[in-house]
Amino acid sequence: MRAQIQRVEDALPRITDRGAALFLEAKLYARMGEPAKSLALVKECVALNRGFDPGDSPSLQSLQSYAEFRELVEQVRHRNPAVHQGRVAYTVQEKDLFPEGLAYDPFKRVFYMGSMHRRKIITITQSGKVSDFVKPELYNLLEVGGVRIDPADHSVWIASDHEGASEVVHFDSQGKLLERFPASDPGRHIFNDLVVRENEVYVTDTSANQVYRFDRKLRTFTPMVFHRPLFGPNGITFSDDQNVLYVADDMGVIRVDLRNNASQDVDTSQGSTLAGLDGMYWYKSSLVGVQYGTGSYRVARWLLSPDGLRVTSTEILEYRTPLTSFPTTGAVAGGKFYYIANTGIGNLDHDRVIDPAKLEPIHIAVVPLEARVPQR
Repeated sequence: MRAQIQRVEDALPRITDRGAALFLEAKLYARMGEPAKSLALVKECVALNRGFDPGDSPSLQSLQSYAEFRELVEQVRHRNPAVHQGRVAYTVQEKDLFPEGLAYDPFKRVFYMGSMHRRKIITITQSGKVSDFVKPELYNLLEVGGVRIDPADHSVWIASDHEGASEVVHFDSQGKLLERFPASDPGRHIFNDLVVRENEVYVTDTSANQVYRFDRKLRTFTPMVFHRPLFGPNGITFSDDQNVLYVADDMGVIRVDLRNNASQDVDTSQGSTLAGLDGMYWYKSSLVGVQYGTGSYRVARWLLSPDGLRVTSTEILEYRTPLTSFPTTGAVAGGKFYYIANTGIGNLDHDRVIDPAKLEPIHIAVVPLEARVPQR
């Protein structure tokens, strides 16, 4: 953890969102048993008023015994009240799926959702009918993470991992296995999320702190080069024209122009933080996603400048409600954002359910996106 802190310190001159760096360092110091240092960093982070909520961060729970920490949490929640705009759109009764990825095919009007625990993929129709797209044990899949649809042929791509092994897997539109590609670099990998365009797949690797470009013709993974180190890369999306790639990590969002590979952080000085986006999606000149890196889970939309380089306004769509009970990813469909509201992943330890009594049906929530994004 000290090596991680040093890595953050070394990267600070290239990190746009100082609050994100402070928040990550505070969590690391708390886990190392240095509460005074952690509390000082939390205080400095909260003073920036960027939306970080230390009260729900598991890594900072050891600070709850300090009155100053509790006062800071109260201060944050006074500034950032709960927001409730969503509703439950679909319910999946299979309680032990522990889903991570969600995708939508607008042509077939079907949602695809992966299961970490059951290692399968299900479909959900607009009427709410649930069925297996890829049955468990059929192809000996790893835990299913990110799910994406190739609009060209309606095939399905997933990122998957288990105990340091990872692979990208490709199915046809009927669920038949077409190809699978394991990570080629040595070491531990967590392929997390991915996007597809023409003959390329881009996949985030949270463990290796990398983003790989997978060439579908050559069948090779090539690590991308960024202007700064990555810290737990997760969400990933394209702009409408697919010329720009956005990569989310614990420090914010990096914009990459794929025509020349130039990268830089999206400037959030006029909006709230972009740190720690799990699912991230493009919608009408904005980024939409599920955010965990602020301490509390929240669903939000960030309107970008015409060049996509800075946030001009932020709308919090769902925050501190039952519909943000460990959400992860989602999908944009018909001017709305659908997302997995209660994955329950905190109740899963590798392949073991920690507390079966806490299992509950999986809810897919939906929030509108067509409302005007207020200035913040």
